[in-house]
Amino acid sequence: MLDIKDFLEHRERIGVVGLGYVGLPLAVALGSKFSVLGFDISKKRIEELKKGIDSTKELETEKIKSATIEFTSDPKEISKCKLIIVAVPTPIDLSKKPDLRYVISATELVGNNMRKGSIVVYESTVYPGLTEDVCIPILEKNSGFKNPQDFKVGYSPERINPGDKVHTFENIVKVVSSQDKDTTRFLGGIYGRVVKAGIHMAPSIKVAEAAKVIENTQRDLNIALMNELAMIFHKMGIDTLDVIKAASTKWNFLPFTPGLVGGHCIGVDPYYLTYKAETLNHHPEVILAGRRINDQMGFYVAHEIIKKLIKLKNNINGCKVGIFGLTFKENIPDIRNTKVIDLISELNSFYIKTIVHDPMADKDEVMEKLGIEMVDFESIQGLDAIVLAVPHRFYLDMPLDNLLKKLRQTQGGLIADIKGVLPRESIENESISYWRL
Repeated sequence: MLDIKDFLEHRERIGVVGLGYVGLPLAVALGSKFSVLGFDISKKRIEELKKGIDSTKELETEKIKSATIEFTSDPKEISKCKLIIVAVPTPIDLSKKPDLRYVISATELVGNNMRKGSIVVYESTVYPGLTEDVCIPILEKNSGFKNPQDFKVGYSPERINPGDKVHTFENIVKVVSSQDKDTTRFLGGIYGRVVKAGIHMAPSIKVAEAAKVIENTQRDLNIALMNELAMIFHKMGIDTLDVIKAASTKWNFLPFTPGLVGGHCIGVDPYYLTYKAETLNHHPEVILAGRRINDQMGFYVAHEIIKKLIKLKNNINGCKVGIFGLTFKENIPDIRNTKVIDLISELNSFYIKTIVHDPMADKDEVMEKLGIEMVDFESIQGLDAIVLAVPHRFYLDMPLDNLLKKLRQTQGGLIADIKGVLPRESIENESISYWRL
């Protein structure tokens, strides 16, 4: 029988498996009230965290060190935990199918090291049914225990928004679910000790899994609509953001904006739902239509930039274009599934030389995973065009002239401000061509 008092009085420990963008904030938050074991297979990551260093730049050293957490890469330590929370990535493969390698390997690891009477909770984004249909059999096989007699399983979808210092783990309503009401109440009590925004107890694991996957699917579709509208409005000579500003004066208009949709959530989660739907012989149309629009936006932006350069320069062969920002969103170092790479690749295919800078991304990681050599901001000069692909604070906090002087000439250059965050009037007053989605 699980008793929350055993955890509050540190007689029992909580284990968090996977200490990335989701797992670390979770472990640190729980570590403010409970005794926590933080596990990750990366020894480098564990050594950094022991020193209070978070390479994702989500948490400060002081906050990490203030939590009651033992960091380890030894899987045997998991056996000391009664509650085990799995928070590993669930990406897609090259064919846009769910890549379950991480969640399966983590489940095997937990199964090999869990003890009887434990509860295993998954936070990773999955399609409805995966926790019970895929994870439970693996836990049973590797542990030798039977579910639900010997252990229980729950699901509590993560809602971490990297780079967001307002909507933090503690300030977002936490959805919890499990195989029975008693376990769900227990999980609500555990999470409720650290989540200020409140707890929602879903009636089943499948409901909680489905809720998570549609949160980002809905957002993906809304952005896809705005991206398609942007394409239409550009053909009409209408500024998209001006249209959105006008439409937003109506009380029930949702002011989504166009942009590049990458990352490990919005650009990935819909494919988990569509994969499951197709196994049930339902062929989703609206969701995949939105995905097609968003997946090709990097190429669309590249072609618009090329057309602008042709108008300005006539011959684009050898043009130098500065790409400012490479991560999948602003103010974080995460380059996973960034759509800026599509923009760069397309420009390069037209023999345009791209110069890439990002103040947040790690240069070695970018070279290793994307094959791109980033440069220092100070060294950039003589550009024919500037593409503000990701509006990091680094760029927005500097005087506008610091960007404009990177152009080869003060007149006749091009600024492509993808998300429309720069002062358009000031740029055009300098006789510089300006474009935004």
